[in-house]
Parts: sequence; structure tokens; C-alpha cells
Amino acid sequence: MQTIAIVGAGMIGRAWALVFARAGKDVILFDPVEGAATRALAQIESAAGDLKDIGLVDETPATIAGRCRIASSLADALANADYVQENGPEDLETKKAIYLEMDGLAGAGVPLASSTSGIRASDFSADVPGRDRCLVAHPVNPPSVVPLVELSPAPWTSDEAVAKTRALMEEVGQQPTTVLKEIDGFILNRLQGALLNESMRLVADGYVSTADLDRTVKHGLGLRWSFMGPMETIDLNAPKGVPDYSARYGPIYYKVAQESDARPWDDALYGQVAKDRREILSLDDHTDRQAWRDRRLMALAKHKKDSDEKFGT
Repeated sequence: MQTIAIVGAGMIGRAWALVFARAGKDVILFDPVEGAATRALAQIESAAGDLKDIGLVDETPATIAGRCRIASSLADALANADYVQENGPEDLETKKAIYLEMDGLAGAGVPLASSTSGIRASDFSADVPGRDRCLVAHPVNPPSVVPLVELSPAPWTSDEAVAKTRALMEEVGQQPTTVLKEIDGFILNRLQGALLNESMRLVADGYVSTADLDRTVKHGLGLRWSFMGPMETIDLNAPKGVPDYSARYGPIYYKVAQESDARPWDDALYGQVAKDRREILSLDDHTDRQAWRDRRLMALAKHKKDSDEKFGT
């Protein structure tokens, strides 16, 4: 699987292009928006420069970006592709149309994967003749720095398509997980949503300030979660492992869960959080803070890479 087609060259598409290009793949970029693919090429080279500065890649940015070329059409992009990563709008009807078109253009057996954050593969591929090769490959933004990718097949997606996609992701340095049964939000967004819903409730009901809520996660839970998942965390947090931890703390977590109530995110609920955030960070500084976030993620990725080599995973 040497030639990778990227359909949609926006923020996620160009980050995917960087993932594949830095791993030595030939990347074909297509975007129907005039000039989008050209802009993406420049941004790919710039992002590759940031990765090189932090020590995450050895090659020059120009060498990495040089593995990408712009396709003149969708047919051109898919003509010789071994794998397709689609990054179009989060709109079901648009997805249905693009998958029907891609299925007619891509070679036999080529996986067609979507970066969608919330649309099930079964929803957009049901009427596709080659639906057995369609699946979701949902990344975390930006996938060029955060390696997790969730593979969520439809009930009719072939085991071969999932296996080929997972093998490719592992080859290019991503960390794939497989969603064994389709579910709204996949896995990551459901976990993130549980934390966000409780965070909103705790702030809105006056239990903690917005700043201290963030401090609790980034200086507490987040430190462990950067290298351990919740199941490993509880296994290591009791002398006799999971059964011991469950006996000690299970009743507490059950009581807390019964007290928690998810609410719609209306103005009354998120208005306070928005007000607090603007006091901490002006929207004029939003873009700079996003760049700061990405640099911190790169530094963390480099630290994790070096630590994994030294201490194991």
C-alpha cells in the first residue's frame, strides 16, 4: 500500500497527508475547492518543519512534502491509489455521494476510509456497490501529532478491509483501535463526552471554577492518561489489582454516576464557561494558543517516543 489518496485537503486532510508522506508513502491530494490543495502543500511542508525542529522526523521538510502531488480530479487521485482517506464535510448526503463516486473510481479491494467524527459507516455506505471496503478511520486532531485512529467498520465491511487499514496505520506510526460494534461517537468521543458533560455540570452548579477544573485534569488525571489508559490505571492503583480497586472504590463511583445528570449544552450551561475562558484567553490570541497547543503536543509526542524506547510501553 504505497500510494495514498487524500480526498479533502483541509485541516485534517493535510495532517493525514503529512502522516503518510513522512512514512515514505506517495500521497495524492485532491480537493474540489480551488487552491485548497496548493495551500495544503505549503502547510504540509511547514508542519514537517515543526516536526523536524522537535526531533520527530529526520528528513528535510522539502523531502517529505515532495512525496505529495496534487491531483487534477478525483479520478486522477484514485486511479492508482492503494488506500483512500476521505476528509469531506460532516454531512451525510455529501458522504453518500462521494462514496458512490469513489467506489466507481477506485481499484478493486482498495479500502475507502472516512475521517468522520460522528457518522456511522453503515449510514454512508449502505447503497454503495462495493460497501464491503468502506469504513471509518477516525483520527484525533491533528493526526500528525496525536497517533490514535479509530477503525469503525459497518456490519458489512470485510475483515480484509479492516485488516489492511489497520496494518497500514501501524506501518505509518499511528495507533489504531477497532470499534467492534458500531456506536454513535465511536469510543474516544464517548469517553471525552462523559468527561465534558460532567465538567460542564460541576462548573455550572458552582462546585469548581473553570480554571480549576482544567487544572484538575491537566495536572492530575492527564499526567497518568498521557501514558496509561483507565483500565491500566486502576489495575496499578490497588495492591491486588482490579478486583481490589473495584471493592475499594466501585461503590463510590456508582454513587457518583447516579448523581450525575447529562444536560443539553444551552446558553445557561456553557455561557459561564465561555465567559470564564474569554477572561483567561482573548479570541484575538486564539490562533497563537492553538499553535502553542500543537507545539506542546509535539514535545509530548517526542518525550513519549523517547520514553517508550527507554522504558517500554
